[in-house]
This record gives sequence, C-alpha cells and structure tokens, in this order.
Amino acid sequence: MDYFVHESSYIDENVRIGKGTKIWHFCHIQEGAKIGENCSFGQNVNVSNNVIIGNECKVQNNVSIYEGVELEDGVFCGPSCVFTNDLSPRARYPKGKAGYKRTLIKEGASIGANATIVCGNVIGKYSMIAAGAVVTKDVPDYALVAGVPAKIIGKVDVMGIRNKDTIC
Repeated sequence: MDYFVHESSYIDENVRIGKGTKIWHFCHIQEGAKIGENCSFGQNVNVSNNVIIGNECKVQNNVSIYEGVELEDGVFCGPSCVFTNDLSPRARYPKGKAGYKRTLIKEGASIGANATIVCGNVIGKYSMIAAGAVVTKDVPDYALVAGVPAKIIGKVDVMGIRNKDTIC
C-alpha cells in the first residue's frame, strides 16, 4: 500500500487511492470513489460512491463529498464546507442517482470553512469561495466570492492573493 489510511477509517471495495494520499481518523471512502495522488483527508471526511478527486487535493475535517461532485487537481475544501447533489430532496420520494446534479470544482479552487456549494454549478479555476458563503451559480476562474448568496467581490491569483486593483 503506497498511501496511508488511519485504522479508524473505512475504505469500501472497488476504490482507487493514489500514491502518497493520507486518510485520517473516522473517514469513509465509498465504493467506486477515485482519489488521486498526494491528497489529504482530515478527520470525519466522507467520500461518497463514484466521486472523483484529482491529485494534491486537501479536504479538511467534517466534509462530505457526495456523488455527482468532482474535484480537479489542487482543490482545497475548508473545514465543514458543504456540497449538495439534489436541488429538491425528499425523504419519502428519493430520486436517487438519476436526480443528482453534477458539480465541478476546477483546478486550484479553494472553498472556505462552512461554505455551501449548491449542486449543478461549476467553481472556476483558482477561484476562492469565502468562509460561510452560499454558492448558487457558477463562479468564474480566479473570482473571489462571498456572501449569501455568494457574489463576486474581487479576483485572486493562483496563490490566492487578492488583486487590489480590481474593485467589484
């Protein structure tokens, strides 16, 4: 095994985990998940069935990545950020996999602590979602968004440094 899994975590069958990845306490990686190389998963992370996660992603504590969500390379998910996969969920009338909306988090994007990403949206390359923001529509590449609902408040570079010349 060329990756690390803490003894308290569960890895289902038919999961692919890349070299150098670390999966810490109380995580669950579900069947069909594909995880790239050199990723890090903090405590209490759930990766649902058939989720695809690229290389060098960092997922902080208490994050659930539901089926229909894809993380490209270098994505950062802050503590307790939230992904959804169904726009109209019902306990009594589940639609299942056919009703899930795809969500794509593009290369290098960062999602702040406690932010919510509503399903069916694309989060652009190297964009940054502020802590506590609620994303309800696509986010352009390099955009800095904040608020409820999230609105563009600036631009950032690949390092996450805000461009002071941009006023939004």
